[in-house]
Amino acid sequence: MSQKRAFALAALLGLVAAALAWWLISMGRESGEPHLTSYEPQYIDGPAMLNLAETLSSDALEGRAAATAGNEAARGFILKRFETLHLRQFRDTYQHPFAILPGEDDPDAPPRTGVNIVGWVAGKTPGEGPAIIVTAHYDHLGIKDGEIYNGADDNASGTAALIAVAEYFTHHAPEHDVIFAAVDAEEIGHLGSKDFVRAGIVDMDRVALNINFDMVSRSAAGELYVAGTSHYPQLLPLVEQLSGEAPVTLLTGHDTEELGYNDWTYASDHASFHRAGIPFLYFGVEDHEGYHDPSDDYANITHEFYLRAGDTLVMAAIAADAWVASVAN
Repeated sequence: MSQKRAFALAALLGLVAAALAWWLISMGRESGEPHLTSYEPQYIDGPAMLNLAETLSSDALEGRAAATAGNEAARGFILKRFETLHLRQFRDTYQHPFAILPGEDDPDAPPRTGVNIVGWVAGKTPGEGPAIIVTAHYDHLGIKDGEIYNGADDNASGTAALIAVAEYFTHHAPEHDVIFAAVDAEEIGHLGSKDFVRAGIVDMDRVALNINFDMVSRSAAGELYVAGTSHYPQLLPLVEQLSGEAPVTLLTGHDTEELGYNDWTYASDHASFHRAGIPFLYFGVEDHEGYHDPSDDYANITHEFYLRAGDTLVMAAIAADAWVASVAN
């Protein structure tokens, strides 16, 4: 595809998706999603989070694979939310590109570009002292064999939740700087988070904790897992207290080597921070029939659970901010 044609396609997708998003947001605000949920969120704007997740996982965005027009359109929606929330920037921009080099499966492929989207909310000493990084990847698998892999749970849900948490902190200033990174190219090797850790956009010596959201919207049992406490037992009291207050069933686990495939230590972008010696808490649901499947559509997420999970993730970030204060003093 020529560069001119690709640009035209990206523009068309952006217009279609923008119109869809406007309609979804209008409908959600008018209806409050009563047909889907009865839970009244305490910390998040529930309709806004649901509508953004639906927009990001719509067919118009063609599965958001890294370095595609659909991925670019998704990036536009995320950027708009960062701008609307007036998140602070690093290096006078929210967008931080990185190279996607040819892989072993296709060594002759041309280099491509991924883009991380990064903003932050200032604590009491902006730019100084310990900070927290909240991450979620916004890319997915794109189109395979003619089918769109929309990735509603994986990971439109985590991306929309990240923005919901950012919105909370724009109205309730944290003690410490909280950095929000919607990272790209997770599905092809955690490339965005790897670049983020090594690029120097943020001084990693300041980072006290990474909180990663990946698949947080689909659980018939109402269960959300948090991994990381086996590696960082100093975080266990934080999680235990959160578990007693959260509006979901919050479980620890999936973070020990003997579990094999079910060890999530290196399953998502938190792995990049863990390898750098930075403690992490990874929030996600267990694999379901929609995992890496075309059926991972917005209609199939557990909407009420997702709202409860959104509140839980804000509560986790609040608790993390207090935890950082306790270990820094």
